[in-house]
Amino acid sequence: MTAVYTHGHHTSVLRSHRWRTAENSAAYLLDHLAPTQRLLDVGCGPGTITADLAARVAAVTAVDTSASVLAEARAFGDDRQLTNVDYQVADVHSLPFDDDTFDVVHAHQVLQHVADPIAALREMRRVCRPGGIVAARDADYEAMTWYPAIPELDEWLDLYRRVARDNHGEPDAGRRLLAWAHEAGFETVTPSADVWCYATPTDREWWSGMWAERITSSGIATTSVDNGHASPADLQRLSQGWQRWGAEADAWFTVLHGEIVAVA
Repeated sequence: MTAVYTHGHHTSVLRSHRWRTAENSAAYLLDHLAPTQRLLDVGCGPGTITADLAARVAAVTAVDTSASVLAEARAFGDDRQLTNVDYQVADVHSLPFDDDTFDVVHAHQVLQHVADPIAALREMRRVCRPGGIVAARDADYEAMTWYPAIPELDEWLDLYRRVARDNHGEPDAGRRLLAWAHEAGFETVTPSADVWCYATPTDREWWSGMWAERITSSGIATTSVDNGHASPADLQRLSQGWQRWGAEADAWFTVLHGEIVAVA
């Protein structure tokens, strides 16, 4: 079974991905990094987290299933004048690397989108040296919280979770990471959690505007309509709900993430 990437690579999606840094998206991992390490970044996207990690280790291999997104990551690395990053198209279920190749294997917002996250973790463990670190962080959609109550946002969340599961993903992956790691054979796992919070005027405008466009234009919009989950008019209504939420002076939105650091 193959999972479909629910978000797709529309500009509204990549705009969200480009906001991510090691500090706001991989802080739980940073204390485990050292200048002598080789790191594999799985599902690197446009490469903003990758670049930050590359500044902390000896060498990084960045992989993604999308060649076009990988090209953007390479261009971003070139702009940052990185010389220690290699970019390859690869699937986490079948990584093209020998056993015990890396000191650290990292995946941000990847396991929620794969059909077999346990197999993916086993493959990440295979390419990590014994005693090395496998680290993963994923959102938990059902645990997302916002204020004020906007009915369209409740509908948006229900729609997203249904579409993601139809795509053979698990939108509530964050709470499952520890269980998945144990099932994949890891014995020493340190779990944690963290949040993104959008509550300042600038953050609200960015987050609401991004989702107002994303729900009508990105991969989830196409899949929702094609698979009969929603009509274009429904999606326009949800988009307007996002805009209404973003205009609220006291609006607050938090995204909960589960995290694991597992010893290979």
